[in-house]
Amino acid sequence: MPRHSETRVLPYTPEQVFDLVADIGRYPEFLPWVQAMRIRSATPALVTADMIVGFKMVRERFTSRVTLDRPGHIHVDYIDGPLKYLRNDWVFRGDPRGCAVDFSVDFEFKSRMFERLAGLFFGEALKRMVGAFETRAAAIYSSDAGTGTAPASGISSSSATSAA
Repeated sequence: MPRHSETRVLPYTPEQVFDLVADIGRYPEFLPWVQAMRIRSATPALVTADMIVGFKMVRERFTSRVTLDRPGHIHVDYIDGPLKYLRNDWVFRGDPRGCAVDFSVDFEFKSRMFERLAGLFFGEALKRMVGAFETRAAAIYSSDAGTGTAPASGISSSSATSAA
C-alpha cells in the first residue's frame, strides 16, 4: 500500500491554496495523467466527482467524495474504481512565509499487478503531481502575491514515502 505525507510552505495565503486544490474541475488542465473530470454533484462543502486517469495503455476511472472545509481542510473519500481504499487529506495553515500545506495520501489497489506498478512509480508520480500544483499556484497567484516569481519547490519540505 503506497503511503505518502509531506509538508510544504508556499508563498500564498491558505485561502488561495485551498481554492486551487478545491478547483477539481480544472485538474485535467495541469495534473499529469488526469485526462478528464466529471463533477457529479457539488455544494460549497461537498463535491462528488469522477476522475479519469491514464498512463500509456492503462486508463481508469475513480469516483470520490471531496469534503471542503474552507480554508483549512480538504478530505477525499474514495467511492468507486480500481482501489480497495484511498485516504487523502490536505490541511492548509497560515505560516509567516505564506501557507503551510500538509498533504497525505494512503491507498491500496484491488489488483496486485497495479499495486506492484504503483510501488515502482509512486514516488516519482507524487513529485510530479506536487510540482504541478506548485506550478499552477505560481501561474495563478504570483502576481497577486506581489513576488512576481514562482515558488521554490519545497521552500520548507519534509516527506515520508513508502510502498508497502
